[in-house]
Amino acid sequence: MRLSFGSWLAVAAVATAGAAITLGSFERPPVTAVQRGFRGTAMELVYNERLLAVNAYLHQVPEAPEPADAGEPYARDTYQNVQVLGDLSVQQFGRLMQSMTEWVSPEVENPEPGAPQRGCNYCHNPENYAEDSVYTKVVARRMLQMTKHINEHWKSHVGEAGVTCYTCHRGNPVPLNVWAQPPANDGSRGRGFTADSARQNLASASVGLASLPYDIFTPYFQDAGDIRVNGSTPLAEGNRHTIKQAEWTYGLMMHFSQALNVNCTYCHNSRAFSDWSQSSPQRTNAWHGIRMVRDVNMSYINPLQPVFPASRLGPNGDPLKANCTTCHQGAYKPLYGAHMLQDHPELNLVQATPAPSEEARR
Repeated sequence: MRLSFGSWLAVAAVATAGAAITLGSFERPPVTAVQRGFRGTAMELVYNERLLAVNAYLHQVPEAPEPADAGEPYARDTYQNVQVLGDLSVQQFGRLMQSMTEWVSPEVENPEPGAPQRGCNYCHNPENYAEDSVYTKVVARRMLQMTKHINEHWKSHVGEAGVTCYTCHRGNPVPLNVWAQPPANDGSRGRGFTADSARQNLASASVGLASLPYDIFTPYFQDAGDIRVNGSTPLAEGNRHTIKQAEWTYGLMMHFSQALNVNCTYCHNSRAFSDWSQSSPQRTNAWHGIRMVRDVNMSYINPLQPVFPASRLGPNGDPLKANCTTCHQGAYKPLYGAHMLQDHPELNLVQATPAPSEEARR
């Protein structure tokens, strides 16, 4: 059968589109694989050196100011309304304020008209630094307690590297990678044959542009949703989890992969995904990380909802919360494991940090 010119043109167009889709699904070399497990088990980490170089600026650690002397005079005796930093010396207090300004709201040249205040005035009323009329000062006070809480009670995840304000903020008043619950009417209602798309098939960035359910943060980083859906026997004996539940778990795993820039075998042995004895130590660290993020969101961020203005709330009125990308930003360890905390001992002197609740540790 001989094809007409128009048919050949259609075939060529389809072939060109197919090639573009196929080639667009892969990264341009060089791609490097690092063995991280026993040989022959495919326990390896795959990364692209070119992309690592492009994103290296995201993980640069700012230079720490000169150390400050401890001891008298203390901030609580010198300044008014010092609620959580009273045990710092005046020098330590000034050093921490300087660092926080650089970490969260550094001064910018030629700010746009009407732009929010930067520098000290981002949190303080310049007419009276002691008062709490600027909401960001109230939030910053609670975030200092949260930072101390993480470093004190979640070493199972952050280790001795710890966290600082910069771990999340990276010079931005609001961390770049945050989330809020999507609105009830968010366009996910099905069109055509289906009545409801179950909030998936929308190629959301939260699940690596996959067709998986995209509001994966609410059930796992706010609620204590059931992540483990694998059966423990060859046949489905007693495992009542559904394929739909598995899709939610898969979406969470896609988030982990994107947030840390790693593949599945960073935590799992692909021959037995559910077997902890065959998994890497990073899986245990991730288990604690899930609970740490949930604790942070429920104990520190959500309770601040009445303090935030509408511009700092999501479409359902909930605050902007943390997920894995908030700290990791495409690195297997935030800031590639830099020990920033050791250069800022003032953060260890913040007062009032209760232990995580039992709900957070579930």
